Amino acid sequence: MTSTPAETTRNDTSEADEWISTHKESINERYRLGYHLMPPVGWMNDPNGLVYFKGLYHAFYQHHPYTSEWGPMHWGHATSTDMVHWVDRPVALAPGDGSDRDGCYSGSAVVEGDTLNLIYTGQIFNTGDIEPFNSDFSESQNLAISRDGTHFEKYAGNPVIPGPPSDNTQNFRDPKVWKHNDTWYVVIGSTSAEDDARALLYSSPDLHTWQLEGNLAQSDHKIGNMWECPDFFELDGMHILMMSPVGLEADGHRYRNVFQSGYIAGDFDYQTLQLAHGDFEELDRGHDFYAPQTFEAPDGRRICFGWMNMWLTPMPEQKDGWAGAFTLPRELKYVDGKVTMTPVKELESLRGSVLTDCERSVTNGDVIVSPDENRFELLFSVDNLQVHADNLGLAFDLGNGIKASFVYDSGQELLTFDRGGKDGERSWECGTLEHLDLHIYVDNSSIEIFVNNGLATFTSRIYPTAPARVTLLSSADSVKAGIQSYALN
Repeated sequence: MTSTPAETTRNDTSEADEWISTHKESINERYRLGYHLMPPVGWMNDPNGLVYFKGLYHAFYQHHPYTSEWGPMHWGHATSTDMVHWVDRPVALAPGDGSDRDGCYSGSAVVEGDTLNLIYTGQIFNTGDIEPFNSDFSESQNLAISRDGTHFEKYAGNPVIPGPPSDNTQNFRDPKVWKHNDTWYVVIGSTSAEDDARALLYSSPDLHTWQLEGNLAQSDHKIGNMWECPDFFELDGMHILMMSPVGLEADGHRYRNVFQSGYIAGDFDYQTLQLAHGDFEELDRGHDFYAPQTFEAPDGRRICFGWMNMWLTPMPEQKDGWAGAFTLPRELKYVDGKVTMTPVKELESLRGSVLTDCERSVTNGDVIVSPDENRFELLFSVDNLQVHADNLGLAFDLGNGIKASFVYDSGQELLTFDRGGKDGERSWECGTLEHLDLHIYVDNSSIEIFVNNGLATFTSRIYPTAPARVTLLSSADSVKAGIQSYALN
């Protein structure tokens, strides 16, 4: 069953669209990204509603168009034929007068017949103070539909899930919907009355009427006290619950960001609706990765985008009239007990001139690549690490004294990215590595490092003043390295 026009109410985005059209040319371009999805103006956070519909990839996102600060949430919208080149579309959702009066929060999208359905959290701040960490609020789950993929109307019966169960706090947001056989399911991020994070599971025959089935999983006071942006899917025979825990304290090299993102993997039984799972694993080791969401591409690949910023941390681009970006699209696989992330193959279409293509011996300080612009791709590989240096990696000179580095320390069995400044280091206890294969994308104010075919990733924002000059860091006399690099269009 899908909604009919008679069952919908108006969704007025005209004010937001007019503001964007008037102000998008006034932003400062200095930190704008060349090949990542960003807002045309204003604030962006969580990816929402990733979906393929009528021949296009659709990406929605949390958006406050009027300032570069968080504010009453809208749904921004962009489309692409390849997940790489994006076209801005009109705003999809704007706050209204009902259950989403103060914001249209995160959610997901599903296709049923000829209809694109957006399922999202409606927000009401009970005190009227609209700010991101106000704890006095009400949340509900809502539905909007479109037949053309551009114009959306809200379901007249909203909210379709009015509020959380009685043994819950007010935390009740970020629905992720999927269909199994003839039944729709949704998982919603939540906190129990005992202040324990959990993912609530509901079922529905039609996207309109929902029944609580219980907890898909819960933290047991080990994985934070709130799971934002839950996502549930099958990957290479395993069931993955991805989420972004709030309240997870740092533990050595783990959980060093303000909030974390990761997953638990296991087996899900659709008869009992029980998930038997293992331990929580971080998904990205860098500074700026949050609220990842996935979808299934037409060819069956599981694709992930994340928000490439982090709450409560400096965002220099805010002074320029905008803030926030998506990560590159990443293909997920489940390999040797881990979820891996690698850049999608479509990114190869960005390659322009070849900057480097060789295998040669390099010594400490040798230039690996020195591009004319901060939009480049670098593939760097060294085999037989155990006969090479105790420390091996790359240094990035970003101008005006700004430096970053990525180093493998074989003695500590540690991979570390250091972007400099306060709280600059992020590390992964990687064990003994036999080889080091780095696939690196730099895009003006971002760096994404994929290690050993996606075994680990490091995603961080950087703010250079000049094109990056990349040199070798090594404690050995010389190492033989494979080097390929490309300028990106």
